[in-house]
Amino acid sequence: QVQLVESGGGLMQAGGSLRLSCTPSGRTISGYIMGWFRQAPGKDREHVATIHWTGRTTDYADSVKGRFTISRDDAKNTVSLQMNGLKPEDTAVYYCNSVSGMKTTVGTWDWGQGTQVTVSS
Repeated sequence: QVQLVESGGGLMQAGGSLRLSCTPSGRTISGYIMGWFRQAPGKDREHVATIHWTGRTTDYADSVKGRFTISRDDAKNTVSLQMNGLKPEDTAVYYCNSVSGMKTTVGTWDWGQGTQVTVSS
């Protein structure tokens, strides 16, 4: 069974930066499209960023374009999300997962616990 472990969240002031990491235990990310998603209180989980298994193609939600960067290191079995210029509206629990397409929010594996990101104004 795949267990997704996200880390790197925390409390940050607006304008600051955080770097999230995700490592699935029990499965390699090689060959999978990987994505980051977030869910704010009272809202549905939404797509933040995805990266193709080749690493050559990425897709971002309009709300994070130019501020967030997704990357992958298959050798380390890790997917990362560099978040710069954080805004209070970025506050959410962030999750990673494998997905079947670049814009879907339907995860391939069971969702992990996520990592909380809180941005104060």
